Amino acid sequence: SENSLESLISIGNICRSPIAEAVFRKLVTDENLEHKWRTDSAAVSDWNVGRSPDSRALSCLRNHGIETAHKARQITKEDFQTFDHILCMDESNLRDLNRKSNQVKDCKAKIELLGTYDPQKQLIIEDPYYGNEKDFETVYEQCLRCCKAFLEKYH
Repeated sequence: SENSLESLISIGNICRSPIAEAVFRKLVTDENLEHKWRTDSAAVSDWNVGRSPDSRALSCLRNHGIETAHKARQITKEDFQTFDHILCMDESNLRDLNRKSNQVKDCKAKIELLGTYDPQKQLIIEDPYYGNEKDFETVYEQCLRCCKAFLEKYH
């Protein structure tokens, strides 16, 4: 559609989803498609609202020449009504999002795992919070593969 919309979601909105959001935004900008996409990320929970992404997520993005000014927010009822796609990172996100969407009248969003689009078939993007820099790099690479494939499908 002319105004495709996209939202990237994970539990706390400080590690995986800000990486995915920033990666997707850069891909869209590089392809000169930013007028067609609204990209955002949000959390299922309210744990980290207002916080900047994890410093390791920021440094991972910077290593790839990407900046983000994202502040964590919680997903809203309006998100389900305005976004075409809500992409999440793992099964527990998916369950929570499906449960929340059932409480929303006229939910328009298609809710699915971002990993569904991975050409390497890594369905789950694991939370790197308790890991190290290498785990953040893995998340970045997965997000990049998935976002590219997603964009190719819907562009």
